[in-house]
Order: sequence, then structure tokens, then C-alpha cells
Amino acid sequence: MNSSTQLRINGDRLWNSLMELAKLGATEKGGVCRIALTDLDRQGRDLFTRWAREAGCEVRVDQIGNIFARRAGRDNALPPVVTGSHIDTQPTGGKFDGNYGVLAGLEVIRSLNDAGIVTEAPLEIAVWTNEEGSRFVPVMMGSGVFADAFTLEHALAQRDNDGISVAEALASIGYAGAAPASAAASPVGAYFEAHIEQGPVLEANERVIGVVEGALGQRWYDVVLQGMEAHAGPTPMELRKDALLAASELVLEVNRIALAHAPHGRGTVGWIENYPNSRNVIPGRVKLSVDLRAADDVVLSTMDAELKEAVQRIAAKGKVEATVEQVVYFPPQPFTTTLVSAIREAAQAQGMTWMNVISGAGHDAVYLARVCPTAMIFVPCLDGISHNEIEDAQPGHLEAGCNVLLQAMLQSAGVASS
Repeated sequence: MNSSTQLRINGDRLWNSLMELAKLGATEKGGVCRIALTDLDRQGRDLFTRWAREAGCEVRVDQIGNIFARRAGRDNALPPVVTGSHIDTQPTGGKFDGNYGVLAGLEVIRSLNDAGIVTEAPLEIAVWTNEEGSRFVPVMMGSGVFADAFTLEHALAQRDNDGISVAEALASIGYAGAAPASAAASPVGAYFEAHIEQGPVLEANERVIGVVEGALGQRWYDVVLQGMEAHAGPTPMELRKDALLAASELVLEVNRIALAHAPHGRGTVGWIENYPNSRNVIPGRVKLSVDLRAADDVVLSTMDAELKEAVQRIAAKGKVEATVEQVVYFPPQPFTTTLVSAIREAAQAQGMTWMNVISGAGHDAVYLARVCPTAMIFVPCLDGISHNEIEDAQPGHLEAGCNVLLQAMLQSAGVASS
């Protein structure tokens, strides 16, 4: 009845666009190093905006450098249906993280142009600034400012290791825009983000589409264990105040806490600083990071309490002093049920294998979900590897995810009657 439901994207064109963008910052191992607000980032932005204008889009840039490419609808007074992601990468990044979401959005618009389909609401592709946070913090900066998670002034004032501010870097690459960086000024009707999974779940379950129901909440901590340095030989075991021994027990405890809250509990100690780090000196001070994640805020709060109890118990046992400082908190973020259902229905209608999943990583969609209806689409990546130059994804999977994106966006935006 509606020919738009049979429309499919051009998979070869999507793949070729991804490979063309990947040439900017290409590394010897086949990855991409295109750090936020560098000249390579400028080149990537310039390429995307050229492609968007060639596709008939109007391009605007806001005050934090977010790019919005708009395809007009029949009723441009309606808030746009937006899709997107980011094109900045990690220093040892891959071709698909972020880039896929941006270019999948571009392919949706190109395919609608080919078919001569006009949507009721306008469509937009968003390229969010500094999602990775590898040069400037906070991470997910552009979407965070847009969603009022932090102020524009705070973001613009942040500096990299060379003392260059975000404001200076934006000006230097020509992307210090004039449009307000605010969802209040630019309301969004719905937001979709297509992304490689960055984990092994889809591949392990032999599913092509991940229907993302939400994102894990996160609590990050800095833990300091203060003991006493002493000579490794003359100091009896029972009289030691070994900070590293206490830290070792805490690492195991973090793992236990996460396993106790399966299936979505996560616990990681990813960084340790040991002092004085000498072969024959009992460690006197250890600082380490703890990363706890869960899909439910009650569970995350329980894990928080269990961590703090474990730190105090281990410290007392080891005769060391301990401090725990929480440095990051993202509450669990459920996505919008109607949009999640639209993604699931599009996958089913096209005969694709799918499963419900929870995102373990942060994405721009997590901030967008605070200000508009939001959902995500995952596709597999080889061995679940991401943030790595060997990151890889099958062209057919990328095409499938983009086809789901197309149908979900059409359902939200509506197809104008001829």
C-alpha cells in the first residue's frame, strides 16, 4: 500500500562513503586517528557538509560546533526527526565508531532523494562535537551542551594538554558556529542513533540488529589506599601496611560485586598507580580507578554501597587508610518505548535477526534522551572490538542497520501524501 515501506538504502554507497571518510586520518594498521577539532577533524567536517549540501540539505553549525544537515519536510514547522553520531575518533580508532551513525543518516537522505519521497516532518543529521573526549573533557561534549548537561561556557573554556581551549580550537578550524547550542532553541521530534555495538553480544548470539532498550548507568571512582612504605626484607608479614595488597583484594571485590548483579552489572579497575613502585619496598600508597555500571539505578546504588563497605573492610584488615571519591555519575537511561518498538518492528518486517540489548557504553543518545524521544540501533562488530585500529564490521550488517534506521525515521517523520 505504501511503497516507502519497501524502500531500501544503497549499501554500496554507504560503504564507499565510510571508506572515503576513513582516508582522513588513516593509520598504518587500517584504523583512523582523527582527533576532535584538529585539522583532520576539519577535513572530515568539510567532507560531510559538502556531501550533505550535494544531497540538498541546509547546513547549520551551533556554538559548540555541532553540525546539523536539514532535509526539508512538507511541514517545516514540525520538529525534525534527527539521526547522527560523531566523526571524531580515539587516537587508535576505527572506521566505524561514530562515523557509521553519521553516514547512515546521510544514506537515508540520499535514498529518499533517489525515491522522490517527501516526509511530513523535516529530517536532520547531527554531527556531535568531541564525543570521544580524547582531546577535551567532558566526553560527549556537543550533545551534552545541547541537552543542557553542562553549560556552553564551561565546555568552551576546557583546554587540552597544550593549553588550547575548545573555543580557540573551534575558531581555528572554522566551526565556531552562531546557532544556539540548545535543544530548547532547536526542539527535536525524535532522535535515532545507529552504531556498531562495540561489544561481543550480537556476534555471540548471531543477531544482526540490536534493539537498544537503554544505556547502563555509570559511577566512576578514584580510590586511594594509604599504607606505609617499608623494607621488603626486614619487615615481617604480619606487621606490614601494604597498600598494594589491599588494592589487590579490592580488585577482586569489584569483580565479585559486578558478578553478583548479573546480567547487566559491570565492574572494572582499569588504572592503578603504585607508590613508590620499587622492587624491594612494600607499597605505601595506591590510587586506582573503579568503574561500576548497571541498567537500574537501584542496583547501581546497591553496588555503590557494596563498594564503599568493601573498601572500609579491606582497609581495616590491611591496616591502611582509605578514601573513595566519586568522579562521574550517569544515571541509567531508558530509551523511548515507541521508538524502540519502531526499530524492532522494522527489523522484523525485513526478516532480520534481532535481539533486545542494553548499551554498556556512553553515546550521544544518552544525553539526547533527556530532551527528546530517543532510541538506538546496534549492528555487530568483529569480535566486539572497538576503540582499536582493527575495528571491523560487515558491509551487509551496516546496510541492514541503515535500512532499519530508514524505516524507523519514516515512521516517526511520516510520508507526505502526493
